[in-house]
Amino acid sequence: MSEHALELSQISKEFGGRTVVDRVNLVVPKNQVVALVGESGSGKTTTGLMALRLIEPSAGRILLGGHDITSLRQRDLKPFRRQMQVVFQDSYASLDPMMTLGEIIAEPLAIHAIGTASERRDRARDWLQRVGLDGSYATRYPHELSGGQRQRVSVARALILGASVLVADEPTSALDVSVKAQIVNLLQGLQADMGLSMLFISHDLSVVRSLADQVVVMLRGRVVERGPTDRIFANAHHPYTRALLDAVPVIDPTARRRRTFLTAEEINANTPRFRPEDIEPQPLVDTADPQLVALAGSHFVEAIVTGGR
Repeated sequence: MSEHALELSQISKEFGGRTVVDRVNLVVPKNQVVALVGESGSGKTTTGLMALRLIEPSAGRILLGGHDITSLRQRDLKPFRRQMQVVFQDSYASLDPMMTLGEIIAEPLAIHAIGTASERRDRARDWLQRVGLDGSYATRYPHELSGGQRQRVSVARALILGASVLVADEPTSALDVSVKAQIVNLLQGLQADMGLSMLFISHDLSVVRSLADQVVVMLRGRVVERGPTDRIFANAHHPYTRALLDAVPVIDPTARRRRTFLTAEEINANTPRFRPEDIEPQPLVDTADPQLVALAGSHFVEAIVTGGR
């Protein structure tokens, strides 16, 4: 059995002749949360949707629990759909306004022919309570709920099948600060209870600090830095990662950093440079283009390696 719940290998996507995701390697270990962060247009959402086979990759492989699902037909993919689910950013758009909350949450059970109608209703009510809503909400409709409540319903619908992998695509970005914290705490609790493996997509490093075990930073379709969360926050090497960290709010005014806005030219000029002898031994591509190099403690950064081998 694979030790990885989800693995993307050299995954790429082209739209209209433009590469929007460029040979991304990403691993979500079992029972861990990996945060995929970057600004709008970085390719992070496209990467998450390719992991789910909701967008077809132009190249690369997708492995779910060690099984290659890259080329499976939709009919053959259906059993794997029970194992991987998604929570979208816009909870209102993702919930059918003509269905009650109970029907919405129970729908995946019906699609996979699990249980009787009565059993599905009971499980939907149980999941409403599990995500912090009273079972009586089952007869309500999405427009009767707040944004945070609707997102709780989305989480219940995603997890009622007992998924092992959850892709959460900006699930808190449309919420205010207090509700955002509640949803993060909910996901954190469910992740621990269910042993979930989660790909948490966000543009906000402040949200992922307490949730993620690892952070993967994307810029212009490429991974520019990845590593354990504590190492990324304590010792980020890439200028783009440092700029994202500068935007993280702090309580102590004396610790506040000026937010950094970098142009593409400034990022390129400040990309780390290493000599081969300064980094851990690894195969290096003979190119002047930046490449991911290994630092200490499973920390990788996109850098220019000068001197070659």
